[in-house]
Amino acid sequence: MSVSDEYKSFLNDLFAGFSPVSIRSMFGGAGVFHDDVMFALIADDTLYLKVDDVNRDDFESEGMKPFTYTGKGKPVSMSYWEVPEAAYDDPDLFVEWARKAFAAAQRSKKRN
Repeated sequence: MSVSDEYKSFLNDLFAGFSPVSIRSMFGGAGVFHDDVMFALIADDTLYLKVDDVNRDDFESEGMKPFTYTGKGKPVSMSYWEVPEAAYDDPDLFVEWARKAFAAAQRSKKRN
């Protein structure tokens, strides 16, 4: 997993309507934080947003899939899902997806 500086810059521009965000390198990829809450991850120049039971249907209805990695010889899916392509073309829509992911991350943090 890697994240290019160009992709980080691209995402910083997209997140301008939802700032401030910080992108922090971790585990070969990066986490995206708002108010010290991680609500997105980046792996191989692909953005994944936090998903829970409240916003999962939004991602499923767009045909998106979760971030998956191989752990102990088998696939492991995480609660971060790919962003729909349409969101990259519409800054307002992108911010809407980001806000929903941030809300999911906040709910998850409260449960832990």
